[in-house]
Amino acid sequence: MAKEIVGFVGTGHMGGPMTLRLLAAGYGVIIYDRDKKAMQDLVKKGAVAAKSAADVANRVETIFLSLPNPEIVNAVALGKDGLIEGTKVKCVIDFSTIGPKTAIAVFKGLSANKVSYVDAPVSGGVTGAAAGTLAVMVSCPKPLYAKLTPILATFGKTFHLGEGAGQAQTMKLANNLLAGAALAVSSEAMVMGVKAGLDPQVMLDVINSGSGRNSATQDKFPRAILTGTFDFGFATALSYKDVRLCVDEAEAMGVPMVVGAAVRQMLAVTNATYGPESDFTSICKVVEDWGGVKVRKAGAKKTATKKTATKTKSAKAKKL
Repeated sequence: MAKEIVGFVGTGHMGGPMTLRLLAAGYGVIIYDRDKKAMQDLVKKGAVAAKSAADVANRVETIFLSLPNPEIVNAVALGKDGLIEGTKVKCVIDFSTIGPKTAIAVFKGLSANKVSYVDAPVSGGVTGAAAGTLAVMVSCPKPLYAKLTPILATFGKTFHLGEGAGQAQTMKLANNLLAGAALAVSSEAMVMGVKAGLDPQVMLDVINSGSGRNSATQDKFPRAILTGTFDFGFATALSYKDVRLCVDEAEAMGVPMVVGAAVRQMLAVTNATYGPESDFTSICKVVEDWGGVKVRKAGAKKTATKKTATKTKSAKAKKL
């Protein structure tokens, strides 16, 4: 028996592989993304392209969102040609990381049109999205959570954080703060060790066998920093946005974020130095630049420093 047809708006780095998970599980999927290229491969694999978010909302009852920031989510959900203009949509499940304030605002806006909004940010990156091993943090009424659990299980393990919109967002911000903090402080420790003459691979072996191990030393350094590829798959701008939202939310609640503020600043520097589209593992490049050493294993790919990249750009300009 064929499964229901659902919608997916935002088919980029995360939404693309998540759409493929739905297709593989037997769901029909109507998709929309402002970037037409982001839809092309999915259409070839069975998805149906829509003309707008409103078009998706006119054709299906259940719609998933995976969008980069609060402003875009708000526009897609409540703006012109947005989901709120749809005549068929009944439930919007939002995988985006947007912070509690925007989640509550979108919840209220859609609820006025009798559309359920499910706050459901995810963690696990592009790899987890493709493998179906994401942590899916959900806040919505329990009966709705029970109804949605089978389809949400397509993406990974689900966790019910509460019944109010924004609670899952708070959990996601806390998680991403910890991920950013682990990367920032591990970068400082690794650069210090390498400058003192230690082998970075041996350092990681020791750290990961001891009390200093964390997500950065166990995964990000081996995959994206020691190799010199800096391609873990999470943009600096997104990490900076998440940590900024976390610190702002904590301060509004009266919770001090001394360490969190430092992580936010490190990401701000990385964003300014290497650009918003750079991989967030580029935090280590910033510390490397300051420390004057590279944290690489033997034979790793050489990456251009900021100065080298600038010189190369200037040279090309002169040739033109």
